[in-house]
Parts: sequence; C-alpha cells; structure tokens
Amino acid sequence: MRPTHPPRISRRRLLQNSALGFGQLALAGLMSSGLRAAVAPPSPLAARPPRFRPRARRIIFLFMHGGPSHVDTFDWKPRLVKDSGKPLPFDKPRIQFAKTSNLRRSPWEFRPYGQSGAMVSDLFPKVGARADDLCFLKAVHGTNEAHGGALLKLHTGSDTFVRPSMGSWITYGLGTENRNLPGFITINPTLGHGGVGNWSSAFLPAVHQGTPIGGGVPVDRATIHYLHDPAGDARTQRAQLDLLGEMNRDHLGVVGADAVLEAQIEAFELAFRMQSEAPEAMDLERESPATRKLYGLDDPKTASFARQCLLARRFSERGVRFVQATHGYWDQHSDLTKDHARLAAEVDRPIAALLEDLKARGLWDETLVMWGGEFGRTPTLQGDDGRDHHPHAFTMWLAGGAVKPGFSYGVTDDYGFYCVDQKVHVHDLHATLLALLGLDHEDLTFRHAGRDFRLTDVHGRVVEEIFA
Repeated sequence: MRPTHPPRISRRRLLQNSALGFGQLALAGLMSSGLRAAVAPPSPLAARPPRFRPRARRIIFLFMHGGPSHVDTFDWKPRLVKDSGKPLPFDKPRIQFAKTSNLRRSPWEFRPYGQSGAMVSDLFPKVGARADDLCFLKAVHGTNEAHGGALLKLHTGSDTFVRPSMGSWITYGLGTENRNLPGFITINPTLGHGGVGNWSSAFLPAVHQGTPIGGGVPVDRATIHYLHDPAGDARTQRAQLDLLGEMNRDHLGVVGADAVLEAQIEAFELAFRMQSEAPEAMDLERESPATRKLYGLDDPKTASFARQCLLARRFSERGVRFVQATHGYWDQHSDLTKDHARLAAEVDRPIAALLEDLKARGLWDETLVMWGGEFGRTPTLQGDDGRDHHPHAFTMWLAGGAVKPGFSYGVTDDYGFYCVDQKVHVHDLHATLLALLGLDHEDLTFRHAGRDFRLTDVHGRVVEEIFA
C-alpha cells in the first residue's frame, strides 16, 4: 500500500484556524504577568520568608580588621610554650606573606573560664567570663595571605572577582524587618583592603548594598550621609520626591529596565522614611546611664567601640538584618605585645556588654553574634616582637541562641599552624551563617552574565555540628 499523507492546507487557512489559539496564548501571558505583579513584594527590601525554620533572624558581625592572633587569644597551645624558640618541626607553606623564624610562645597567660573550662587569654578577661555563651570555631581557614584578598574572601566569598557581600546576600534572601531602616548597615568600615567591595551589592540590585556609617571619621561624628534633614518640611520633601519619582519612572518607560535608576528611586524613598526612625536609633543619649557605663562609653579607651556595639544592638533590635562593626588595626608584624594589649583593651568590655545586653533584652535567641578577623597570625616569630599573616588556621566565635554555648569545634596542630580536624573553610562559614538564618546556600542564587551565582560559589558545607 502507498502511504497516506494528511491533506495540505494553505498558510492562510492555517492562520484562520489557529487565530483563536494565539489569542489564548496572549491572554495567558497577560494573566501570568499580572499574577507575577500581584505576588511580587511591594519593595525589594520587603521581608520574605526563609527557606526553612531559622534559628536566628539577624547577625551582628564584630570584625577585627588586620588579623588578631589566634594563638594569643582563644587557641591555647601549651606545646607552643614548651617549644618556644625552637624551629617549626614541619614545613611552612610554600607561599607566605613575609619571612618568619622560630616558634614564639604567647606573651599572655591562658586560664579556664566557666563550666566549659574554655581556655582564654588574659587579653580578654571580660569576654572570657562569658565563655559559656560562646561557640568557638578553632579551625577556620582561608586562601589569601594579603589583607585585601582575605577581606574580600571573608566578606564576599571571592578574592579574585567582584561579588556581592554576605550582608547583601542576606537582605536579598530575607529583606528587612523594618522598612524605615536599611537592611544592611556597616559601622566604621575600612576604606582600604577592598574598600566598598566589602559591603557592595555587586551585581545584585543596588538596594541591597550596605549603608556605611562612618569610615574615615571618628565614630562619634559618624552619620548616614544621604539622610534628609529631619528639620525640613516633610510635605515639601514628599512633593519633591513624588515629582522626581514620576520623572524617573517616565524615563524607565522609555529606556526599559535600569537597575541603577530603580535602586536610586528606592534609595530616595528609604532616605525619606529614615527621617522618622534613624535619628532616634542613633541617639545614644536615650540609653540609661547604667547601659552606657556597661558598654564603656564613660571610658575614653573603650568609648569608640562601645558606641559601635551599642549602635549595633539598637539597629538589630529595630529589625536590621545584618550589622557589622569594624575595629582595628590588628596587624602586628612588630610590637605585638604592646599593640595587641591596647587593641584588646578597647574591645573586651564593649563586646562582653553587648552579649550581656542582648540577653537582658530578650534578643539573644534571635540574634547571632560573630567575632573574628580576615585571618590569624603565625605561631612563628617575625622580627623581634611580631607575627605574620596566617590564613591557614585561625579562630572565630559565634554567640546567640542559634549555636551551642560553651562549645568548641575544630582542632589545629600543637602549635596552631595548620588545621587538622573539623576544618571550616570560609565557604563553610558562609553556608552555615545562611543556614542559621533559614536560607539554603545552594538555592540562594542570582542570575548574572549567563550563570547562577551564589555566596558560596560551588563550595560550602553547613557545619550542623554547632547548631543548638
């Protein structure tokens, strides 16, 4: 038999018969667009539900810029005391920032604190007294020996490419709990070693960029620079802003999507709303004399970082998702004994006060506090009284109801030179922070330049062992 073929139809007949189908496709497209608009959040910073049950709702990051020495603070090494002055009995890394000589013991004594018996240096007696609240990560490691690369790695997950900071990823994933304040604030940020890249939103919508307070000016004079004049006429400002917004949206209607302009519109609106809340949030005179004294605002030695810690608590309790307070410069290639002592004395009291205050105000269970620098320092001596940069092993600690209290995770060798067990790479740290906030680091992605990006790139393991 000869095969049969379907009857041929003309192009005109095909269009006539399928016209109704095209209309249905167009209607479906319009309806889906309308549906997407209906369910879209009213603002890029609107609060969004986490991926799964969060253990914390916000983070305070106490960043010690420059690299505090782990073997002089929280990683006690009795063998280092015994072998001080001897050569390191194994090979040093192939790449080092500078040359170091023999092993050098810590100039400070370590003593046990609390029921956990955590060994803490005499540099941090007040923080040590709260050791039962802390969860130590003692085998953290990174990939870069230089400050700039190490800072960018810690803050963005990359030391080679421009990437969004962890605070930006967090607000992208969760939004903010207070529409009158930014979702991400960085207090006294460093303007070097990556500078704005450490709080940049990079290719994420610009509204997720960190809002700096200070940086280059004393903290007691720092403010939010784009805040409108609170004494101005709100009605006039609102009219001006409405006119500017209308003009900008008309422009968007002509040129199409423009992420920078759209973020600028959001920034203007946020700046207007902040007039009602930001001045009050930054007014530390509203705190009681007892609270101000607790933090150390009455002592010139501790006043600067006390102000940062108190601002961090005030912003956090008002719903800001990620607050960073930066202190430094912990980069002692020489004069370690003198300068580490001075720097620790500036932060010990304010940090302990912040932990106590969060508990007293019922914020402990929902706030995660993180302490650490971009790397540690070598157990070997540099010069007469210094230690070099050391990304191969260092200590960070977490505190809050989300993590196990009085707990230590991770082990370094007898001298604190290399991580040997329960290692936590910077990518693992980021994955863990996101998980504590209820976010899956593999799902939190953003499409850019033809691929899906995430904070942990293609790496990262959630360290569930530290979860409370």
